[in-house]
Amino acid sequence: MKFTDLHLCAPIDNLEQAKRLFTKSAELGYTQVGVPLPHGFTDEVVDRLRQISGELRLDFVTRLDLAPRSPGELLSGLRRFRRRFEVVSVLCSSKPVARQAAKDRRVDLLCFRSFDPSKRFFDRAEAELASASSAAFEIDMAQVLSSFEDRSGVGLFSRLRREVATANSSGVPLVISSGASEPLLLRKPKDYAALGLLFELDETRALQALSENPSIIVERSRSKQNSEYVAPGVRLVKTRGED
Repeated sequence: MKFTDLHLCAPIDNLEQAKRLFTKSAELGYTQVGVPLPHGFTDEVVDRLRQISGELRLDFVTRLDLAPRSPGELLSGLRRFRRRFEVVSVLCSSKPVARQAAKDRRVDLLCFRSFDPSKRFFDRAEAELASASSAAFEIDMAQVLSSFEDRSGVGLFSRLRREVATANSSGVPLVISSGASEPLLLRKPKDYAALGLLFELDETRALQALSENPSIIVERSRSKQNSEYVAPGVRLVKTRGED
């Protein structure tokens, strides 16, 4: 089984630290990593990151994290940046933003990082929209691990149990990512899968959220960036003799 971490927070301005994160990821059994990049990244930096990860036999995936304050701001960000990145996640900080993100096919990952249950907007209506658009619900394990340090974990796990159940019942894919910014915060895929039991995610679905589900997102995105892509299920086929 090949494992993917779509949220490895490698600092692009510190290649040595990034290399340490890549090295640890490879040692723990990951074969594909998604790294969030700022809007103004340079191709030279990405080429260097891709080279470092390639030397470790890691498939490097470019990721954009959007944190829009309104649906209009989300749409603007998607128009400007979607084609430059292989994976796009949206931090859903309000219900209008969450609804827009869930129904937009350009969004790959829906993220809810607030510890406050009233600010987590993944409900059945949200799940139905996400299911139709093929957006996935991302669980950031850095947040889960940090919740052990105080009492916030109790409320978070309770909310995650409801959200996981809602996603499963509506057919919304789950993606488990590390969210790690340093090697000590990384865990083996099976360790993350074991932690999924805290929010009633069984081992089979947890491992799928670390392997098949994120891999499908990357493959789908890369196919769309292919020059032959027209629309879902539609490709341009050149006939013999065409340039």
